[in-house]
Amino acid sequence: MECNTAYAGKRMATEDHLKVIHDHGFDAIATVDLMDKDGEMEIPANGKHLDVDIVGKNLSNYDFMINLAHFKGHAMGGFGGVLKNQSIGVASTNGKTYIHTAGKTRNPGELWDNLPEQDAFLESMAEAAKAVRDYMKSNILYIDVMNNLSVDCDCDSNPEDPCMKDIGILASVDPVAVDQACIDMIWNSTDPGRDHFIERVERQNGRHILPYAEEIGLGSREYELVEIG
Repeated sequence: MECNTAYAGKRMATEDHLKVIHDHGFDAIATVDLMDKDGEMEIPANGKHLDVDIVGKNLSNYDFMINLAHFKGHAMGGFGGVLKNQSIGVASTNGKTYIHTAGKTRNPGELWDNLPEQDAFLESMAEAAKAVRDYMKSNILYIDVMNNLSVDCDCDSNPEDPCMKDIGILASVDPVAVDQACIDMIWNSTDPGRDHFIERVERQNGRHILPYAEEIGLGSREYELVEIG
């Protein structure tokens, strides 16, 4: 499951995006659903910034989701885990624009001229993630893979090399708890690269998404960590 991007590149237009999928061999090992290739739909968000979330139309074909995210740093969000994956990842091109501009515009051509203050963007991501959770009636499993821990997202055309050693894989039915656990593992790490990772998160006030997501009822920051050997 994938949607087109809101920034220029090889994944913005459906035809180009499908070629990227093919060139990487993804369609050889799985049926890949580019969810907005046939359009988009609105689902209720009822948030402070977003009245709706604009997602790929094909989301309506499913009643269960496995949200598999690569946990890493991010130039805009500070960090990206399952919350970012469920908001930006499930949104169509117009939906990504709507989230990034905190509800100011749906037009990708107007995205970079309408960026809001940082907390509004982070809160909009949380509201979009909650909209998807509500639409799916909580039938979602969340998995954060903490490997290749770079301060940059996989979407970056020139990402930094990983700055920390791999930590592991975390799973939960609570997206706030699992992203919070990942952040806590970074903060509590003795890996010398943690300081660089933390600087990226703090620069973007990235942790703000977690208490806000908890506040709007998306999940809890409290958790019990159960290790499976």
